[in-house]
Amino acid sequence: QVQLVESGGGLVQPGGSLRLSCAASGIMLRAGAMGWYRQTPGKQREVVASITTGGSTKYAVSVKGRFTISRDNAKNTGNLQMTSLKPEDTAVYYCNVVWAGYDYWGQGTQVTVSS
Repeated sequence: QVQLVESGGGLVQPGGSLRLSCAASGIMLRAGAMGWYRQTPGKQREVVASITTGGSTKYAVSVKGRFTISRDNAKNTGNLQMTSLKPEDTAVYYCNVVWAGYDYWGQGTQVTVSS
C-alpha cells in the first residue's frame, strides 16, 4: 500500500522560510515522478514544483527562485524548501507521485504566510 505523508507546514511571517517533507512508504520515490501542488479554497490545485526520476526539476513561475524541490533517496522522502514566502503562497500543499501509471497523493499540509 502506497502512502505519502506531508509534514512541515505551519504559520510563517512574510519573508520567512519553511521546509515541507513528504515521507513515502510502499513506493521508492526515485522510481516515480514527484511533484508538489497547492490549493486554496475555490481554486484548482496547481503544480508548484516537480522532479523527474532523472532529477530534472521544473517550477511554477510564481515560485521560481524561491522554492527548491529535492529528493532524499536514502530516506525515501521528498522535500520542498520554501524561502521568501509571500501571503499569496498560503495554501494546502500536497505531495504527488506518479508511478506505474498511477497517481498517489498525500493528505496535504497547511502553509499560512501572514504577519
